[in-house]
Amino acid sequence: MASSALPDLDQLRPAGTKRSGKRDQIVNTFLKQEGHLSADDLVDIIKREDQRISRATVYRTLQWMVTAGIARKVDFGEGRFRFEHSYRHPRHFHLICKTCNRSFEFLSSDIESLVEEIAAARGFTARQSVVQIYGECESCQAGRAPQSEGAGNSELLFARDAMRIAIATERSGREFYTRAARLVKNVRGRHVFEKLATEEIDHLERLEARYKTLLERDPELEARPTFLFFKGAANGLFAEGAELLKKPGMDEAEALRIGIRCERNSHRFFKRYGEKFEDSEGKQIFLEFAEEEREHLDLLIREYRALITRTHGRRRARTAKRPAAKARPRRQSA
Repeated sequence: MASSALPDLDQLRPAGTKRSGKRDQIVNTFLKQEGHLSADDLVDIIKREDQRISRATVYRTLQWMVTAGIARKVDFGEGRFRFEHSYRHPRHFHLICKTCNRSFEFLSSDIESLVEEIAAARGFTARQSVVQIYGECESCQAGRAPQSEGAGNSELLFARDAMRIAIATERSGREFYTRAARLVKNVRGRHVFEKLATEEIDHLERLEARYKTLLERDPELEARPTFLFFKGAANGLFAEGAELLKKPGMDEAEALRIGIRCERNSHRFFKRYGEKFEDSEGKQIFLEFAEEEREHLDLLIREYRALITRTHGRRRARTAKRPAAKARPRRQSA
């Protein structure tokens, strides 16, 4: 089903243009549809609702929606364009089956990063990236009749996968801080790690409850294919740090440095991609999580600085307590 949060068309309408009831009707009808519609598909749907709306009006409105950022125009090599939502639907790529002509959506940070790297190396300002992978789907390879697309709402899929990544990160963070609290001898340092482990448990419980609520919006959401791909994020962004804590000779300072590095990477990860995504529930999940990671990062940095100050203070105190070396008497010449 489509998103229930429809745009304020008055804000999107170009300055100086009048409000059009027919255009508003076409826009709202379009946003209630899922998948990729041709102009003729939308005309047929509109005609079932209102015979008075002409084909030309539908065509003009589709172009207006593309200009206003409500719709995206996509080309699947059929000899005609199709249109999909872009309002509160994340930008994504397509797998296209040339046997049954179905398309399957996905988003990959690795592909996006590669496109950015190539564009930057050539001094090119990229405004839009389109990745379409043509081939044969699983059903067609197996000789099965293609079933209904059942791709689900891409906004819900995006939110589901964003939440899965956040949950994996919280679990790995809980493991990291629990392990760090066990190995640190200093009471103050142990208290900091225990506090962060407790916060990770609290955040994890809230995320899991939120995830359960999300699944209630679509009974088949859990089983739908992965939409959001992030290499290395499936096991949580603290998994590597938790393994490093097993190294012999690990002390509080090193544990804090590893924690700072993990929290900084996690904050940058969620903030970077949260800011890049288009307005959606998944975007908000990333930005909210980035803010929580920022708070943990600040706490760890403060504790590390305090540890260094205490350590230097003890060294200065030990130096001050050492007895001054007695001056050796000078030998007088004969």
